[in-house]
Amino acid sequence: MEPHSPYPSTGRRGGGATTVTAAEQAQARDVSLRRVARLFTDHRGRLAAVTAIIVASSVTALAAPFLLRAVIDRALPERDLTLLVQLVAGMIAVAAVTAALGVAQTWISTRVGQEVMHRLRTDVFVHLQRQSVAFFTRTRTGEVQSRITNDIGGMQSVVTSTATAIASNLTTVIATAVAMAALSWRLSLVSLVVLPPAIWLTRRVARLRRTITAQRQRELADLNVTVEEGLSVSGIRLSRTLGTGPALIDRFTASSGRLVDLELRSELAGRWRMASMSIVFATIPAVIYLSAGLPGAAGTLSIGTLVAFTTLQGTLFRPLTGLLNVGVSVTASLALFARVFEYLDLPVEVDDPAHPVTVEPRALPGHVRVEDVTFSYPGSDTAAVAGVSLDVPAGSSLALVGETGSGKSTLAALLTRLYDPTAGRITVDGIDLRDLRLADLAAVIGVVSQESYLLHATVRENLRYAKPDAPTPRSSRPPGPPRSTT
Repeated sequence: MEPHSPYPSTGRRGGGATTVTAAEQAQARDVSLRRVARLFTDHRGRLAAVTAIIVASSVTALAAPFLLRAVIDRALPERDLTLLVQLVAGMIAVAAVTAALGVAQTWISTRVGQEVMHRLRTDVFVHLQRQSVAFFTRTRTGEVQSRITNDIGGMQSVVTSTATAIASNLTTVIATAVAMAALSWRLSLVSLVVLPPAIWLTRRVARLRRTITAQRQRELADLNVTVEEGLSVSGIRLSRTLGTGPALIDRFTASSGRLVDLELRSELAGRWRMASMSIVFATIPAVIYLSAGLPGAAGTLSIGTLVAFTTLQGTLFRPLTGLLNVGVSVTASLALFARVFEYLDLPVEVDDPAHPVTVEPRALPGHVRVEDVTFSYPGSDTAAVAGVSLDVPAGSSLALVGETGSGKSTLAALLTRLYDPTAGRITVDGIDLRDLRLADLAAVIGVVSQESYLLHATVRENLRYAKPDAPTPRSSRPPGPPRSTT
C-alpha cells in the first residue's frame, strides 16, 4: 500500500560502504558551538560556581612549587626543622584542599552534564513522538534508536566534562604561566616553543577524528538496523521462511568489522599526535637544564628555583595538553550534535492546530464525512486515494472492500489523522479533523488494527496501555470455594 521504501537514501541494504549525501556533510559542518552552548543556559549559576571552585583550586595548587623551592633552598641547607615542618604541612594542606575542591567540582559538573543529557534525550524522544507516520515509514527503526542511544550517549563525556575541563585547564595554564614568569621569564620563553607544533598537530587530528566519528555513528546506526531487522519477531519469521539467515549474518559481520577499523583509525589518530607531543614535551626540560648550565646563565638560578620551575612546567604541559584534547573532543563531537540536531529540527507534519476547536469527545454523535479526499504518499507521484467521498451517519456501519492496494488502509489512516489529505477534508460532526486536538481525536475515533502489536509486558498492562488508571473489573463468578474438576 505504501509506494515508498522505508529505507532512506543515506543508508544501505547490502555489505557496501555507507553513502553520505551532500546535505549531511553540509549539516555536519554547520553545527554552531553557540547552539551547543545554549544547552547549558539553565545551568549558568552552577557553572559559575564550578568556575569559582576551579579558580580556587588552581591558585591553591600553585603554592606547592614555591613551598618546594623553600624546602630545597632554605629549610634543608639551613637545617631549620621548624620551617621544614611548616613547609611540609603546607604542602599536605595544599593537596588536601585541592582534592576536596576537586570532589565538589566533579559532583556539580557531572550533575549539570547529566541533566543536559537527560533533557536532550527527552527532547529528541518527545519531538519524534510528534512526527507523522510518514517519517517512520521512510526511516529505519534502528536509525532512530541509534541517534537516541549511540549518538547522545557518545557525546556524554563532552557534555559532562567539556565546560569544566576548559575552565580548569585554562585557569591552570594562565596561573602557571604567571608563576613561571615570576620565577624566570627567560626560561618561560624557552617553554613556549612547544605551542606552535602542538596546536598544528591538534588541528589536524581534530579534523580527522570528526570525519571518523561521523562515519562510525552511521555504521553503528546500520548495525542497529541489522539487529532490528534480523532479531525482531517478524524478522526472524522472514529469515527462517526465506532462508536469509546466512546473508544477515554476513551483513552483521561486515558492519561490525568496519566498526573495528573505524575505532582503530580513531584511536591511532590520537596516539600519533600524543606520541609526537610527548617527544616535544620531553625535549623542553632538557633544553631548560642545558640553558641553566650555559656559561652565561651560571649562578643566576638557584637549584630550588630550577626544580620549582621544571615542576611548574610539568604542571603547565598537563593542562595545555588537556585543552588541546578538549578541542579535539569538541570538534569530533560536532558530528554527533549534527545528527541529534537534525532530528530536533525536523518539521512536524501532523500537529495540533494553532486554534483548536474545543469539544467534549463523549458528547459527539459521530457523523463522519469524507469530502472529495485525495492523498499521495510522500515521494510518490501516484495518488493512493483520489476524489473519495463518503457519508457515514452516526450509529451506522460501513464496510470498504477492494483489492490489495486500492486504498482501504490509506483511507483508514486518514480517518485517524496518521496523515493529512493532499486535497479535500474529513469531518466529524462538521468539524474538520485538522481543527481537533490529536488527543481529542484519539478519544473520538477508536481503532482495532489488523495486525496486533503487543508490548513486552503482562496482558493487563497491554489492555490498560491507553488508560493506565482504568479500574480492574471484578470477577463475575460468585464467591465460594473453588470447584474441583476432573
